[in-house]
Amino acid sequence: MPDIKVTYFNGRGLGELIRYLLKYGDIDFEDIRIEMDNWPALKASTPFGQLPLYEENGKVASQSLAIARYIAKKVNLAGDDEWQNLEIDALADTLTDFRLKLYPFYHESDPEKKEALKQTLLSETVPYYFERFEKNITKNNGYLAANKLTWVDFFFATSLDSLTRILGVNVGEKYEGSSKLKKKVEELPAIKTWIASRPETPF
Repeated sequence: MPDIKVTYFNGRGLGELIRYLLKYGDIDFEDIRIEMDNWPALKASTPFGQLPLYEENGKVASQSLAIARYIAKKVNLAGDDEWQNLEIDALADTLTDFRLKLYPFYHESDPEKKEALKQTLLSETVPYYFERFEKNITKNNGYLAANKLTWVDFFFATSLDSLTRILGVNVGEKYEGSSKLKKKVEELPAIKTWIASRPETPF
């Protein structure tokens, strides 16, 4: 078995997708968690000054989605052909676009401005994306792409979890397909076991 390490902050965020995929594939790994206070001293030693990092037999890679694609091939969560992989990648990039729209709200310190940003997210941004996610889920028999369970469904589930924690609102409950897909991922035996045993973290 390869010697695998996953390094991320002491939270879920982008690191959780990698953890989900490894747990799903029953691949052992060392779950290294960096406290925020220790990050500045470690940042310069990382390839591009960011986390997560994936290490396998001494070789290190960054970029969460590239890592996810790599693991997905190992655990049979990639597409069956290049077109399906294109569909999966397109949805993953769309999820990233959506996540980036949360950043101004997440980093805003002024309470009034923060509340205004939140309302815009809930009334405009979330409906725009989730109405389209719902169409994809309906078209793909309950999954986001490829008519089957793929790694982008894991990315969707962890992103929806992050969104709920950031906004303090379960935005997925309004969207039946999205809620069912998140639950489907979280009810997979390996993921269910991980969720029950993972550390409680602030994000």
